[in-house]
Amino acid sequence: MKLEVEDLGLIEYATAWKLQDDYAAEIAQMLRPPTLLLLEHPHVYTFGRKGHAENLLWGAEQLQQKGIATHWVDRGGDVTYHGPGQLVGYPLLPLGKLNAEAKLPSADYVGYIRKLEKTLIVALAKFGLGAGQRSGKTGVWIQSDLASRCVHCKPEDKLKPAKIAAIGVKVDAQGVSRHGFALNVNPNMEYWNGIIACGLQGEPIISMADLLTPTPEMPAVKEAVRQAFQEVFNL
Repeated sequence: MKLEVEDLGLIEYATAWKLQDDYAAEIAQMLRPPTLLLLEHPHVYTFGRKGHAENLLWGAEQLQQKGIATHWVDRGGDVTYHGPGQLVGYPLLPLGKLNAEAKLPSADYVGYIRKLEKTLIVALAKFGLGAGQRSGKTGVWIQSDLASRCVHCKPEDKLKPAKIAAIGVKVDAQGVSRHGFALNVNPNMEYWNGIIACGLQGEPIISMADLLTPTPEMPAVKEAVRQAFQEVFNL
């Protein structure tokens, strides 16, 4: 099956959200092939369907000073951050027919998320970074022995696995996926201080820049993710 990949560069969150709606409608009508959008966002906090306002730690004045927008959206999960230096991927894929409850069968939904995690694990391996999954948690993690390389991280955080990629998705009424993953390449890590990311208190966040010198350029990371996505999803 053909996959179309579009590099949108730096694009406002609301604009990309609307584009997902437009493209997903075309995919449902078989007017467009499965599509992977690769992009970066200006500074923004987004809250998913399980979002809790108390996980936003900065007030309105601080958000304005730092130029951070906020959006409540229809993906799964709690609050996360997007910003320059973070690779965001929105796969728009026809995942199949919904069940009698108008939802993608649970096994298929979880299987899709596991494939997104595997895609990023494969891509990170191309840069010599060993990453993995954690039981009961969604996302991609760097184990503590590797995370301890991070010179900027708190000493106590070097003893724990650190999250390098977040995942939050939606499957619409036509069975087409929306939203996706966010891989920390070289973002300003200060912005995670304004939230309890994904509602996980005390869980360290890390980036490729914290672990690799020199830091890979964004085009190289996009290409690695594109190749890994095609490999994992057989597209």
